[in-house]
Amino acid sequence: MLFITGAMERVQSQIVNKTGSKRGSILESASRRVRMIFSVMASPNRIDILRILYSKGPLTYSELKSLAGFKSKKESGKFAYHLRKLLRQSLVSLNKAERRYTITNLGKLVLSLARQIEERSIIESGKLYVRTTKPSIEEFDSNKIIQSLVREANMPLELAHKITEEVENKIYKLQTSYLTSSLIREMTNSILVEHGYDDYRNKLARLGLPPSDMVSIIHETSTTNMEIPDLVVKTSESIFTEYLLNSSLPKDIVDMHLTGEINIGKSGFWNIIPDALFIDINSIIDIFEDIKGRYLTVSRIFQSNTFQTPSSVVSIILSLLSREASREIVIEGFLDFIQKKSETGTLLKDNIENIFFLTSTISSYGSFSPRITFSIKVSDDISLVNYLLEGYEKYISITAVPTIALSFVYDDLACIDPFMNKLIQLAKSGGIISFSKKKVRGRYGLCKSEEMPNTSTVVVLQSLSINLPRIAYQSNKDETYFRARLAILLKPLLSIIRQRFLSILNLIQNGTIPIVSQTTSNLQLGKIDAMVNLVGIQESVYDILGYHPENNGHNVIKKVIQTAVDIINEKGKENQGNAEIRITMLKDDSTFRFKDLDIEKYGKSLTINNNKNRNYSQGLIIDGEKIVSNSLDLEPIIEYYSSVEDLLKGGVSINLDITNVSNIDDVKKVIRSSAKLPFFYLAQNFSICNICGERFFISDLKICKKCDSCKISSILT
Repeated sequence: MLFITGAMERVQSQIVNKTGSKRGSILESASRRVRMIFSVMASPNRIDILRILYSKGPLTYSELKSLAGFKSKKESGKFAYHLRKLLRQSLVSLNKAERRYTITNLGKLVLSLARQIEERSIIESGKLYVRTTKPSIEEFDSNKIIQSLVREANMPLELAHKITEEVENKIYKLQTSYLTSSLIREMTNSILVEHGYDDYRNKLARLGLPPSDMVSIIHETSTTNMEIPDLVVKTSESIFTEYLLNSSLPKDIVDMHLTGEINIGKSGFWNIIPDALFIDINSIIDIFEDIKGRYLTVSRIFQSNTFQTPSSVVSIILSLLSREASREIVIEGFLDFIQKKSETGTLLKDNIENIFFLTSTISSYGSFSPRITFSIKVSDDISLVNYLLEGYEKYISITAVPTIALSFVYDDLACIDPFMNKLIQLAKSGGIISFSKKKVRGRYGLCKSEEMPNTSTVVVLQSLSINLPRIAYQSNKDETYFRARLAILLKPLLSIIRQRFLSILNLIQNGTIPIVSQTTSNLQLGKIDAMVNLVGIQESVYDILGYHPENNGHNVIKKVIQTAVDIINEKGKENQGNAEIRITMLKDDSTFRFKDLDIEKYGKSLTINNNKNRNYSQGLIIDGEKIVSNSLDLEPIIEYYSSVEDLLKGGVSINLDITNVSNIDDVKKVIRSSAKLPFFYLAQNFSICNICGERFFISDLKICKKCDSCKISSILT
């Protein structure tokens, strides 16, 4: 028994000795391995190789060598030496089958450790470092603040030194080793504000959105029909708007906009692209055959007969044009072009259908993309127009919310008669149909200038609107004072129109808006028009000033318009060579904003009008039911608005609401009774379900009849 016990003790002792020896051997080996890894980390070149593999993924030998900066043949041996070191310590592995090098998990750990050591060493050094937007980490240098104040804000050098000294004192009082360039800029701006240097501060301010706004925009995108391009455009538009209001426009103009006296629409695009384009499609085909160094990612199908169909050509043209306007593109010569390019009637019909389908997918700015309007001059070729209407009918039947419009130009409404039934059917089905007497116009009445009849391209700047009810509230019901205040308001606005004109002109001449630049030959063959939109003129004259149509009201409205025209003409003579400025009364996005701001300022009692809509009037709305029932005399309205149109020059929106007119013969009566109006479009209310996409011609629908969803949007064509 003692023998067995002793033997067991000897075996146990041997095991312990061997285990201890083994553990010691392992620890010694691990220590040696760690020393080797630290020796690898001692080389910046090897750390760079690990960083490249971590960011780029698997790379071939030559790719890795080039990215690591070893480009000459003399450096090949040095690169091979560093790579061998990394391989031996298992920080990098080689996939022999693919001949590509990859960073290992151990390599990632070493890289992370190197970064932590670098950051900790910076903190322990006691120096201040700045995380810049390059991005990089740099040692704090107060001279860079001085340089920014002088270069960006145009501040005198002596004052820049004083401001920088204050900023530096504040920075060194902070208990932090890390700064950011945005924090330094904020501190600088706060000191500028404290000293009353607002102008310098505005020039130096950083543009951008706070995180909470970004979260709101992302949430809005996920809960509405907005798409990812909408998210990107809305974010960038807000930054450009901030730049426009804080750094580009005069402060008094910005105050007018913010308080609701005027509205600068599409402010994110204000100094970047025009609002609308009138362009003849036949005039730009030659340009697309050689678009040179522009739009390099777009297939040059124009330079090859391969797959070159009229539908593909038009869709590419419209897609590219959509990058050069923010509101609307009016295409002329469409039917002539399609007819020339289509060999048979069947092919012609197919091409027209495909153009509508392909155009609906244009999304240069998501839902912020400009709308496409085809201006159609009705000819004797009835079959050609019928093909167009059949294609448009298919488009609106399979599109939940149609956005493409047809605008028919006629000398005599009799030429529309062969298509009347079809046009009414299209309008009642959600199509966007308008009628223009002799002149080419946009979907809501924007008028193309006729001073240069051979001009194939007209550029329009139209995003400036005036809140006439606001002026009327401030005029003590005095019509003369009202017109005087309008004249005073208009004069400074003409300066920002000129500023915008020069900005857009410069972009055109530099080729930044390439298609417009080439079609107009830098405006030698084209022109720029600018519009000032009058909003709420009926509320101003009738509801606030107290006039009535029977009590000289129409004449007062004409006098108001004439006052605006006279001021523009007077200032136009002082600034020869600028854009022609014209007055409009068009539908835009300013009316809701004006009404809401006026309710907030003056209360609901002062802003109630007889219009059942809560927004201010823009042009004229005619209830089709009243025409059918003969309770509305159109003759004086036609005479009055024809004279208003002559004064405005830029166009007036006239809306024929046929929502409650169901009988096709009654709609015909509405259209024929309105034939002498200079322009009108057919408006039809419908509802759209944002969940299933079903369309219902019920204006006040609350619950979807197909999927029972409550997410219903009301649409007015």
